[in-house]
Amino acid sequence: MEKPYKIIIAPLDWGLGHATRIIPLIKCLLTEGCAVIIAAEGQIGQLLQNEFPNLTFLPLEGYKIEYSKQKKRLPLKIAIQTPGILFSIYKEHVWLKKVVKNYAIDAVISDNRFGLYHSNIPSVYITHQLLIKTRNKFSENILARLHYLFIKKYTECWVPDFKGDDNISGALSHPAERIDNIKYIGCLSRFEKSQGVEIKYDLIVLLSGPEPHRSIFEKLLLVQLNQFSGQVLLVRGKPVGDKNLHIENNSTGKIQIKNHLNAAELNLAIQQAKVVICRSGYTTIMDLIKLQKKAILIPTPGQTEQEYLAAYLMKKKLFYSETQGKFLLEEALKKLDEFSFLLKGYDMEQYKKTVHQFIDYIAGIKKEKI
Repeated sequence: MEKPYKIIIAPLDWGLGHATRIIPLIKCLLTEGCAVIIAAEGQIGQLLQNEFPNLTFLPLEGYKIEYSKQKKRLPLKIAIQTPGILFSIYKEHVWLKKVVKNYAIDAVISDNRFGLYHSNIPSVYITHQLLIKTRNKFSENILARLHYLFIKKYTECWVPDFKGDDNISGALSHPAERIDNIKYIGCLSRFEKSQGVEIKYDLIVLLSGPEPHRSIFEKLLLVQLNQFSGQVLLVRGKPVGDKNLHIENNSTGKIQIKNHLNAAELNLAIQQAKVVICRSGYTTIMDLIKLQKKAILIPTPGQTEQEYLAAYLMKKKLFYSETQGKFLLEEALKKLDEFSFLLKGYDMEQYKKTVHQFIDYIAGIKKEKI
């Protein structure tokens, strides 16, 4: 490639999963010879800077969505923040126009950020939620239509799942009505499965997601982990530099606690564990499928997407699931032993073909303009 194509890629700031799932896409773009510019800030930006220290980063403010402590109040909490979210969408759209002009950008890839489309260059929108679950058919239909209004502004919509019945996100990515620019690209995971990894932990607990539920779940688990006889690794999902957590009654060192693990460390640690306990965030699910690990999924209370995924994947016997409010560790582990898992392999490299086709499409657009 005589001149590398400049591509901006920007993840939503609603959880670290949006950042981690674009890592394989960034690596693929770099392999294709593209010059990648990452637009992010805060924890999202720091995570990606640790992974790609030599790339160009541009600050881009997130939507800064806040959660409610009480599950019933979450829809109202989100509704109150809607004007602010819409203003953020407007601001990022204006920001993109300036950046495309100043940096001579050839394409943009947006992970769930609504305003990063451009009329003069190819633009991609990534989402696994073509259908946004609300537990109400009427509101789901309204939200889907609003979502499609944004998706139609993009050249392509990449859905990180598999087409057809053998999928992992169910109705979220396979609603009854779909639009023409949707492409199923297969799952995205930054992890790699290794051979001959020895089991070191009986449990690895991956805490993640928004506060206050991350801390609520942490407190609930610590009480029960103190009564557990096996070896445990607890990864708190806290930024590097946060104060370490020390717990009482841990003189034997059976519970190891880490605020954060980098990608390589986490990749290994998950494979060293017999069982994973984690949220049912979609990126985490894709990672577990890549590593073929048994897991207990605990959806974040009130987050309808996670609640749907946990129930759907348990029905498919890919994972076992419990609710946070009723979670009892010993009982859950007994039920896990009796659960008939149907773990199977998926083509986790499918997305590379889509990226290659996208680069060819950019090349075609460039030739037409010459």
